[in-house]
Amino acid sequence: MLEKIREGAQGTIAKSILVLVILSFAFTGVSSYLGSSTEPAAATVNGEEIPVSALEQAYQNEKARMEQQLGEMFQTLAADDNYLRSIRQGVLERMIADKLLDQTAIELGLRISDEQIKQAIMEEPAFQTEGKFDNERYLAILRQLGYQTNSFRDMMRVDMTRRQLVNALIASEFVLPSEGKAVAELQGQTRDLRYLVVESQPFEAGVTVTDDEAKSFYEANPDQFINPEQVSLEYLTLSAKSLADDVTVTDEQAKAYYDEHMSQYKTPEKRLAAHILVNLGDDEAAAQAKAEAIYAKLQGGADFAELAKTDSEDTFSGELGGQLDWFEQGVMDPAFDEALFGLEKGQYSAVVKTDYGFHIIKLLDLQGGDQASFDEVKDRIFAQIKEKDALDKFYSLQQKLADTSYEVPDSLTDAAKATGLEVKTTGLFSREMPPVEISNPALIKAAFSEQVLLSGMNSDVIDLGDNNVAVVRVKEHKQAGTLPFDEVKAGIVARLTQDKANDAAKLQAQELLAKFKAGETLELTAKTKVARFDRELDPSIVNKGFQLAVGGADTINMASGYALVVLDKVNAAEGVEDALVQALSQRLNNQYTELAYRGVIDSLKAKAEISYAAE
Repeated sequence: MLEKIREGAQGTIAKSILVLVILSFAFTGVSSYLGSSTEPAAATVNGEEIPVSALEQAYQNEKARMEQQLGEMFQTLAADDNYLRSIRQGVLERMIADKLLDQTAIELGLRISDEQIKQAIMEEPAFQTEGKFDNERYLAILRQLGYQTNSFRDMMRVDMTRRQLVNALIASEFVLPSEGKAVAELQGQTRDLRYLVVESQPFEAGVTVTDDEAKSFYEANPDQFINPEQVSLEYLTLSAKSLADDVTVTDEQAKAYYDEHMSQYKTPEKRLAAHILVNLGDDEAAAQAKAEAIYAKLQGGADFAELAKTDSEDTFSGELGGQLDWFEQGVMDPAFDEALFGLEKGQYSAVVKTDYGFHIIKLLDLQGGDQASFDEVKDRIFAQIKEKDALDKFYSLQQKLADTSYEVPDSLTDAAKATGLEVKTTGLFSREMPPVEISNPALIKAAFSEQVLLSGMNSDVIDLGDNNVAVVRVKEHKQAGTLPFDEVKAGIVARLTQDKANDAAKLQAQELLAKFKAGETLELTAKTKVARFDRELDPSIVNKGFQLAVGGADTINMASGYALVVLDKVNAAEGVEDALVQALSQRLNNQYTELAYRGVIDSLKAKAEISYAAE
């Protein structure tokens, strides 16, 4: 986990938060390891259940991560239900692997102490500023991720225990210096080649393709001449943004809105909290008695910060005199929140019970709560009113669109009249090549659905995102089928012509190879010191050159014909740098470690009793 945080620590706190959010999948499902549940199980591993809710959360996090990584491409991929099912199954398999590691760690008696967790947090660069631990940064990252310090430490304990086990099993992997150097020298090799390209194009003029040959190819390869299923659509689209553009707001309306909602334009009040915590433990009464005893010490004049260091069971905040973070109202546990926002600066509360334990809460400082003037927020209010009016109209029209398109399911005319929208149309298109104006995965999925295609009905209202919706119906539908021979004949003839020309080029290249091996002198193009990734030569020639032994020769198929390739010499790598050797060694080590990890998981799975819930 901390390695993943560290990867994002190179920059501002926002960058760290972004990386953590993307990688928060690593923490998902931890609740299933810390407690039991009566909800349905997605899988059972050696008698322990992985709840469906944990799988769903992990699945949604993984989808969000992939969407951020792939952008619009993910929306296209996500239109395929099989693709989403494969993602979900992959997530479940990773959760099963984690469960197996946790069970093995418990069986082996592996433990991570509070002190180890604290030390890991203190030393983590993502939580540091200028090389020193920064509590504000630490708490800000956790707050952005929606974690409390206790739950974060619980997740760290699980993750560090797993890593303790995995490291013990696979940390013995290593790469010899000679291995890294050998790979570097191999990659750095260059080769002296000679080659002769036999282009296929000159042979095309002498090639004839008969109608019978073309017809035979057509009949032997029907899958190559499938015309995809096509539809043309009628559709209505409704957009909140376009509605907002038509909304007019006066200064009087804006001022009235400001007067009515003045509290919205206050700087949010924040309070800096500290606490002394006694965990609930197995004996709640004893925990409460301990908290009351600490409270009595405070009443007797003891220093809050010193008591936090000596008596608080939140050891991390205790080291800081109990200090937690700046909180806005409504962020913390309700009981904690009520106590904190009922204090004056410098005051501490009586004992407060939450799900985490018994707290004594102190208000260290407060800030914010200032009222912004109308002029300062005027533009913001104009935008808010426009957005509100547009959304109100959008939701009203959306309901009309849904009702009318359902009540009159075989036409969009009535729905268009009810909403004031224009019925638009498309030409024929396939699922893979939709027009730009309707290129939305959800819309395309609906257009090719049974309801729309087979029943001929209006679709349901389709959510296109960002307060955009649509309804579609089929105007014309063409089933997939084989294209007639006459339509594809010209293409078949061109292809067969190319194939015959290639065969002729291949035959000539093989004749040249035979002559070369027989000792005849050929006019070959020489190229010295060809690198493995040479961009000046055709990749086919380069690849063949790196497959041959010195003095060897062979032919190779190219996009434009065939080539004869001869290898004259292998040149050793020049000046292999230590940095390259180290980088390649690290890459090899990572590969070995990954293989070892997969081996560990496969071994654990082979010995485990794993059952999957029926879909």
